Amino acid sequence: MTFWIPAAAMALVAVLVILLPLWRREGIAVDHRDGALAIFVDQLREIDAEAARGLISAGEADAARLEIKRRMLAVEREEGRGPARVGGAVVLMVLAVLVPLLAGGVYALIGAPGAQSLPFAERAAEREEDQKIVELTERLRARLLSDEDGGPTEGWELLAQTYMKMGRYGAAAEALGRIVTRDDAHSGHLTQWAEALIAANDGLITAQAASAIDQALDMDVLNPAASYYKAQWLEQEGRGAQARELLMLRLRQEREAQPWMEIFVRQINRLGAETGAEPVALSDFVTQRGPSAADVEAAQEMTEEERGDFIRSMVARLAERLEDEPDDIDGWLQLGRAYGVLGEREKALEAYRAAEGVLGGLASDDPRRRAVAEGLAEFGG
Repeated sequence: MTFWIPAAAMALVAVLVILLPLWRREGIAVDHRDGALAIFVDQLREIDAEAARGLISAGEADAARLEIKRRMLAVEREEGRGPARVGGAVVLMVLAVLVPLLAGGVYALIGAPGAQSLPFAERAAEREEDQKIVELTERLRARLLSDEDGGPTEGWELLAQTYMKMGRYGAAAEALGRIVTRDDAHSGHLTQWAEALIAANDGLITAQAASAIDQALDMDVLNPAASYYKAQWLEQEGRGAQARELLMLRLRQEREAQPWMEIFVRQINRLGAETGAEPVALSDFVTQRGPSAADVEAAQEMTEEERGDFIRSMVARLAERLEDEPDDIDGWLQLGRAYGVLGEREKALEAYRAAEGVLGGLASDDPRRRAVAEGLAEFGG
């Protein structure tokens, strides 16, 4: 009974909303052309308002106005179309009464007004879990804020990641903003901060986010996330060709496939489609320089000493190839990094010096210049 009383009340209100205007207008003629012209006038006003707010371009606004005016002329030329009387009012009145009655009858036969919504009931545990996460998150934030030393960086990172998963991008940006100025902040912190700022602004790269991206690149010129967001900012500024070139330049730094490279390729092709540039593929940037699948399988069965010899043999093969291809700056950089990992500092320095010798053909802002300078500084060059 508690269900049927409010249901009947709502049905009655709905019926009255439909019937009262019809009773008031009974017998009043409505001219078709006048009604249509009034609608067109409203549409013209809406176009003017959207153009003023910048939602549509001036060309789009002019085209829309022209189309609406064409339709207005067509309506005005119509002849022999007399005023349309509200002859359908009786039908509407009958339907307004019958539909609620029929709906109530059908629901009484096959419905279950006293039953709890099953999806809602089944999600009770999920809602309880979500509430616990919210409570734990706020407790973590309170604990970090109460720390006299500002709270550990790892704690703020965890808090920011949780906020991002919850869709609370502004809160995530605030959490990351507390650690990007610390001495232990790295390039990844800055790109995460930029990502949160961008998400909090519905995808718009603000001046603050752009500054964070530049700082991330200054700290690590090979940070792929920073390059990606930098390209987004360039596109946002109307510099799509530069954005495309930046992404291609970053891909050229790699010789082995990385998970993020396919995303770069898709972005490059999307930007290129706007200018008619030829599409590219991942194979245009990545060549097989490392061990084959058979090499990897064999290495798994080696001892530690054998594995070390195996790695050194691959480095030696790269060094031999560079003797035949001395202008391959990417190869020299790869060799320098490999020798650095092996602890052979003198050979690493030689590789970076060889890379320095072939910098002449690179642009002044090519990130490989910085990579060479950092390698020379690290190994005493």
